[in-house]
Amino acid sequence: MADVKDNELDKKKTTTTNKASTNKVATSKEAKTTKQTKSATTKKTESKTATTAKKEVAKAESKVKVEEKTNISKDTAKNEELVENEKLVAKATVKYERISSRKVKIVADLIRGKNVDEAMAILQFTNKAGAEVLTKLLKSAIANAENTKQMAHSKLYIAEIYSNQGPTLKRIRAAAKGSAVRIRKRTSHTTIVLKERD
Repeated sequence: MADVKDNELDKKKTTTTNKASTNKVATSKEAKTTKQTKSATTKKTESKTATTAKKEVAKAESKVKVEEKTNISKDTAKNEELVENEKLVAKATVKYERISSRKVKIVADLIRGKNVDEAMAILQFTNKAGAEVLTKLLKSAIANAENTKQMAHSKLYIAEIYSNQGPTLKRIRAAAKGSAVRIRKRTSHTTIVLKERD
């Protein structure tokens, strides 16, 4: 009787151990499959995010390229305009001329916008200190236009004329009671710009 009971107990133990081992195997298989599915889903999501990131980077690069092309085209157009304008402009400048810019501006206002021949006539009959300086400068500007820019003399006019203050030479004059008075010897920088009329 005892032997039969022992045999039954052994059978029960083996069946329980077999069940436990099969349960462990099943759970390990399930864990493996869940890990595999998780890894597959994470790989898919990573690949999706990588592809979307690549697409966004490509879009941004294409936008930057388009903007660069437009900027380059705008810059080239501006440069061409500047070159054309520079071709049709003749300049003459006198610096450190020993006359006040205020005296030069009085005469400069008379000839601004005039044709060069008319301006020369005005300067010839203007009895002002700045007229002599501007006559020399206008002759120089006309020579620059005709010789360096090959501009037609008959079409030339004074597009811009301006005189700015230069450095002041400071001198001293003796005054009453042993004092001294400052003498300011003004200088000026004057520019004439000639263009052709259409």
